[in-house]
Amino acid sequence: MKKFKITLENDNMKNLLFILIIGFSLAGCNPERDSETIKKEITEVQSAIDKLNAQHHILKTELESLSDTDAKNYTGKKIAVRTLIASKQKFEHYFEATGELESVNEAFISPEVNGQVVKISVIEGQKVKKGQMLAKLNTSLIEKNIQEIETQLDFAKIMFDKQSDLWNRNIGSERQYLEAKNNYESLDNKLQTLRTQYDMSVITAPFSGVVEDIMIKKGELAGPGMMLMQVVSLDNMVIKAKLSEAHLSSVKVGETVSVSFPSYPKMKMNAKISRAGNVINKQNRTFIVEIKLKNYDKRLKPNMLVNVLFNDYSGSDNFVIPSILIKKDIQGRYLYVINKKDNLDVATKRYVETARTYKDMTQVISGLKTDELVITDGYNNVSDGSIVNLIK
Repeated sequence: MKKFKITLENDNMKNLLFILIIGFSLAGCNPERDSETIKKEITEVQSAIDKLNAQHHILKTELESLSDTDAKNYTGKKIAVRTLIASKQKFEHYFEATGELESVNEAFISPEVNGQVVKISVIEGQKVKKGQMLAKLNTSLIEKNIQEIETQLDFAKIMFDKQSDLWNRNIGSERQYLEAKNNYESLDNKLQTLRTQYDMSVITAPFSGVVEDIMIKKGELAGPGMMLMQVVSLDNMVIKAKLSEAHLSSVKVGETVSVSFPSYPKMKMNAKISRAGNVINKQNRTFIVEIKLKNYDKRLKPNMLVNVLFNDYSGSDNFVIPSILIKKDIQGRYLYVINKKDNLDVATKRYVETARTYKDMTQVISGLKTDELVITDGYNNVSDGSIVNLIK
């Protein structure tokens, strides 16, 4: 009896579908229909749809009420699917930022005194050592003054030594002794000042490095504040990256980050955060992070772009699911798991709560149980309640 009922209902469903198809065909072939006719057709189509939905519900209810023996003998079409076993595992989340390389030792060198450039001792690209002469200003006047003061100082020292000897033997006046002493010390101070001015006229490298650029030529005038040349050291570099203040709690000095370079796709290295800024930029709400690097092979250059990967989460007690398996509807995010019903494997819609996503994996924090089977292959072919066939 039950079998006859299902057949009859299926015949009714076929008739309803036939009515719908004929209705749509007539609607398309009669361009002169008025609004009342269209409204009447809409009512008829909706009535047919309601009947189809009612038939669908009856059939579904009858299927769910089948006995265990009927379920074993179920011969309907099963949807082939593959699954993974839900288990807790390690999950790490990263975010990426772009920064620029700077040399720790880089200087635009200017003379400390005014003068004419009479000598440039280096060329662009030349390696120099700390203290090596780079250029020299005209020092002829200073040199003459030094010679003159040295002569006067020699005489003043002789006079001071004689007055000191007489003073120690209680001969002569104290005034003569003090005048000789003052004259000697004054000339000595002048000599030291001239020698300092001379040293300022000789421009030397503040550190070992490479002469990158020379901005002035021999014979030109130079003075304080005028850029003479640029010297840079490639031994030690620093990455400076600007991060959103949202990451402020995730960045700590001493933590390891992964560094890569667009200019060298195969070159990657790990480094530690050396400084995190203490001030938030009002304009863009960012703060500075610095990461120091050793440039052993000198391949890294100032102003190169750098990609820095920061780890802001790491945990071992997480369900981690391929992001593609998680769908979304008006109620939230969901996936399909396998449940047993009357000895059949049934696809069940399961709403879950997700957190972080990294690359193609998503952290699920609620809604899943350990060892549940999550549909991976065939998830687009099933719906809630679909009978499935598990394949390996």
